[in-house]
Amino acid sequence: MNWDDTTDAEAAAERLVGAVADGEDQAVEAALRPKDLGEFIGQEKVREQLDLVLRAARARGATADHVLLSGAPGLGKTTLSMIIAAEMEAPIRITSGPAIQHAGDLAAILSSLQEGEVLFLDEIHRMSRPAEEMLYMAMEDFRVDVIVGKGPGATAIPLELPPFTLVGATTRAGLLPPPLRDRFGFTAHMEFYGPAELERVIHRSAGLLDVEIDPAGAAEIAGRSRGTPRIANRLLRRVRDYAQVKADGLITQAIAAAALAVYEVDARGLDRLDRGVLEALLKLFGGGPVGLSTLAVAVGEERETVEEVAEPFLVREGLLARTPRGRVATPAAWAHLGLTPPRSQSSGNGQQDLFGA
Repeated sequence: MNWDDTTDAEAAAERLVGAVADGEDQAVEAALRPKDLGEFIGQEKVREQLDLVLRAARARGATADHVLLSGAPGLGKTTLSMIIAAEMEAPIRITSGPAIQHAGDLAAILSSLQEGEVLFLDEIHRMSRPAEEMLYMAMEDFRVDVIVGKGPGATAIPLELPPFTLVGATTRAGLLPPPLRDRFGFTAHMEFYGPAELERVIHRSAGLLDVEIDPAGAAEIAGRSRGTPRIANRLLRRVRDYAQVKADGLITQAIAAAALAVYEVDARGLDRLDRGVLEALLKLFGGGPVGLSTLAVAVGEERETVEEVAEPFLVREGLLARTPRGRVATPAAWAHLGLTPPRSQSSGNGQQDLFGA
């Protein structure tokens, strides 16, 4: 996802079902975050593997191996980094790739670390190349070379670093160069959550927020949360507001459905932008194929917003396909909007339309 484009990042953050955290999300997440692996819900394999890594490090009296966490936004990468620090009883320093534009920025951070400290580097794939190359030596040898002066008179001064644990987080693991990936002792990929796991997240968050919710209400919110705990917690807060104003404060299935209808989040988790893309594709272009730029104009959004903000979830849900000839709606998209596909699409799997056979 190209978050270098601030317009796309802002568009994602403004959406109720966007996985990017805004200021309100960050404040609430701090209160809702689990404090140890036992409290962390979901990601069973990652939890089991990480628990072994941390226990072994504690038994040896050593710092934990460097950890790389990859996956979509909102799945718990920052939370796990804080849990790693808590399990190792170590302080944590938090920064991000975009904040490190020069090797000197990284050197300043590394030189101030304490022994055993956890350095959490979010969006590590967006770090500048000079800083990235400095990080290689820091991770492997706990040493950096600081260049003093310029030109022929420049001198490299070696700076020894205390042992530390780097926790890198990325939504684009493929953008990390192999030399950097290879220096992580433990790599984990965060998967999207299932409905049952999201229901557990919602019940836990409701308890911490002092919100009354019944199982059917939690299931209704979970089904619209796009497999992402951050979105589940955000929807819970909006449904809580509706229940307090329009009902007696108890969140039931009917209350949750009515509240999310007000916020234009449908039963499958699609919002106004998602449905706008599908409706344009189906009603204006007969299901496609249609070019991305044409589709974006029809929706009234920027090309990058449609491609990077709306399409990933639509593709993951099997509602839209990206083909060499353009975007194509699937039969599931027609069914979801209650529309009847053209005969050429309803009679087969759409291959004739895609390849002109």
